[in-house]
Amino acid sequence: MIWTTRLAQFSLFDLAAMTLLLASWLWIGWRIENPPKGRPSVSWLMADFRRDWMKRMVERDPRIFDAQLAGNLRQATAFFASAAMIAIGGGLALIGNTEQLAGVAEDLIQDSAPAFVWEVKILVVLLFLSNAFLKFVWSHRLFGYCAVVMAAVPNDSGDALAYPRAAQAAEISISAARSFNRGMRATYFALAAVAWLAGALALAGAAVITFAVLYRREFASHSRAVLMRIPPESDGDTVS
Repeated sequence: MIWTTRLAQFSLFDLAAMTLLLASWLWIGWRIENPPKGRPSVSWLMADFRRDWMKRMVERDPRIFDAQLAGNLRQATAFFASAAMIAIGGGLALIGNTEQLAGVAEDLIQDSAPAFVWEVKILVVLLFLSNAFLKFVWSHRLFGYCAVVMAAVPNDSGDALAYPRAAQAAEISISAARSFNRGMRATYFALAAVAWLAGALALAGAAVITFAVLYRREFASHSRAVLMRIPPESDGDTVS
């Protein structure tokens, strides 16, 4: 009964905007990872480029460039994981001071609401950030696994284990990149969720804009057009 009363403090527009935000986040993630046949996403293309990378690594001597690249990828995930953790800490501190936030919001949008409403709005942002943090941490760990498997690839390209081991490294790298991309999408939608502080209309608008930006970057960007000029040799092929 208490929760029913509290939920009644949100309007139908709030619930509709929140539903739009969640649906956009889930659908765009699914579409990017499961693109329509004949129209691959940038993430899908890069997965095959990662397979090509590991095949070329077998033939490269020395493999200093590959080791540096793997290290740089891991550093990037560590940076975003740290940033997400800092943002989560700031959000938790803000929940304990919702009165001041409510005052600022009232000045901006000329609307008042109970502290519980502001706490829920901040909590939504924190849930997205927590999801992003967990994805970044797992991605960081997977890139570490990938580096170890890369080091286990035989130096002799004629070794029967060379290409299968390189394929293992490629698939782990792809899994790490997938988690990293999921963390980035969660971060984007966390920023969109901040707009809820300005009202349901602002949240709906932010959700649509975030969805459109992600869709364009994956399916209609200049970078995708460049990648499509000379597509990767691999097409889901994990062993050469």
